[in-house]
Amino acid sequence: METTQHEVVVFGATSFVGRLTCAYLADRYGDDLDWAMAGRSRSRLESVRDEIGAGDDVPLIVADAADPAALEALCERARVVVSTVGPYALYGETLVRICAETGTDYCDLTGEVQWIRRMIERYEAAAAESGARIVHCCGFDSLPSDLGVHYLQRTAQQRFGAPCTRVKMRVKAMRGTFSGGTVASLVNVAREMRADPDLRRALADPYALCPATYRPATRQPDVKGPTFDTDAGAWVAPFVMAAINTRVVQRSNALSKQAYGADFRYDEAQMMGRGARGRLRAYALTAALGGFMAGVALAPTRRLLERFVLPGPGEGPSAQAQENGFYDIRFFGETEAGEKLAIKVVGDRDPGYGSTSKMLGEAAVCLARDIDTATAGGFWTPATIFGDTLVERLENKAGLHFEALT
Repeated sequence: METTQHEVVVFGATSFVGRLTCAYLADRYGDDLDWAMAGRSRSRLESVRDEIGAGDDVPLIVADAADPAALEALCERARVVVSTVGPYALYGETLVRICAETGTDYCDLTGEVQWIRRMIERYEAAAAESGARIVHCCGFDSLPSDLGVHYLQRTAQQRFGAPCTRVKMRVKAMRGTFSGGTVASLVNVAREMRADPDLRRALADPYALCPATYRPATRQPDVKGPTFDTDAGAWVAPFVMAAINTRVVQRSNALSKQAYGADFRYDEAQMMGRGARGRLRAYALTAALGGFMAGVALAPTRRLLERFVLPGPGEGPSAQAQENGFYDIRFFGETEAGEKLAIKVVGDRDPGYGSTSKMLGEAAVCLARDIDTATAGGFWTPATIFGDTLVERLENKAGLHFEALT
């Protein structure tokens, strides 16, 4: 766009993750990045800019998520808009529509399957025509999963000359909390699903985010309860983010013309340990997750949880808690011929805040600087548009590490 003034504009800069993303960009890039902060309150933007030490040379743009004219003006000043304003199903559509229509590249950290599905259905054609590259799920939802599978498949091709048609992701260890925004998004998904039976059926489809004409016959595995996983050597329980991560990975396979195989199977779970203790923990986590989802689906218990238990949007842990967080994720792959491969992806901060803000920041810079302008417009996944380029950025700058174990 000839009117572009800034490489990256962070929309929602005063939100909790927005502040962290801005702090990361200011600290990592300083004067080497032409970026701006956007939000609905100039005074709050000024306060955040002072707080992170960004300096007066970082411009401020006032825009509200419900003001199309202001969002159009914002897009005129941006090469890439990175949004942290959620729940996206409540506040995100207008910005995505305008980016798709104006040819402005966009990324976010949503994990809301139902909203992503609607955005693809409504604005894929507009983005393809304008050249806008739209990339959802650039935080802990679902970048480590998507790029982890990409890294595993690249390694498999190098070693075996074939993809791993069966892949398992297992969370080995994790310290940190989910953000208030993530919790709010989960609550909103549960509310929408309870009100709309058709949506419940659609989101049960493991290919829910794939193109409408993509209908593989392969039955996808799904860890719904305590199971002993021989590859991981541990009891596993359901992973709360599997519902979004698995669908993003399946979309990557679809968009890459089944680079992972026509009968590619993928699931995610959380490792709980060995022996009787691991089994007990797996049963306990399964029950806790079931109780949580049942609680947020019902209005009376949802209100109680939101009032007394769950963090609200904009809330988050202390800087020390973010610093002390981490995650260690394992991927186990097997080719059609039976050759096996394991890799790990680790991050040096808590997943929902410290690491997510760094991943999101690097995704935005990668989209602004590294992706060929000839790359077609449309709705991409992190693996299909960024691939090795973002893996390298994350390893060199954002505290992630990708490694083959076997």
